[in-house]
Amino acid sequence: MDIRKIKKLMDLLEASQLTELEIKQGEESIRLSRAMSASLASPAVALRTLPESGPSTVATSGAASVIAPATEPEALDGHVITSPMVGTYYASPTPESEPFARVGARVDKGDTLCIIEAMKIFNQIEADRAGVLRSIFKQTGDPVEYGETLFVIDATESV
Repeated sequence: MDIRKIKKLMDLLEASQLTELEIKQGEESIRLSRAMSASLASPAVALRTLPESGPSTVATSGAASVIAPATEPEALDGHVITSPMVGTYYASPTPESEPFARVGARVDKGDTLCIIEAMKIFNQIEADRAGVLRSIFKQTGDPVEYGETLFVIDATESV
């Protein structure tokens, strides 16, 4: 792999919201990563929850405002579904269609909850247990990291 290709990969990493990039070409491979700034390393943000988890706080970072949940995802009562990969979150198959899942809706094991796009491949994320969807932590277009909380299914109503 020549230095021009490496430079282009570095520029691609800088221009994107990715924190890590790994490319394999035949027997050659390269892995680029960068340290995340404190503003990018913030915990997952609860965008919609049911029931109301209490008052939310607003923290400002530069020009953007972030609504932080009153409770950490690990402290929520229920079964947590996390992202199995890094990519972009999509709530519906197309921008015009209804989302796969809504807060308060009953989901069955195997139901599609969202799509995560990774390297132009669309991966369906399915419920691994039945119950009532209590929290959704992402909106369409949001970047997701490996292991980041996406959903909470009510444990009291799981089958």
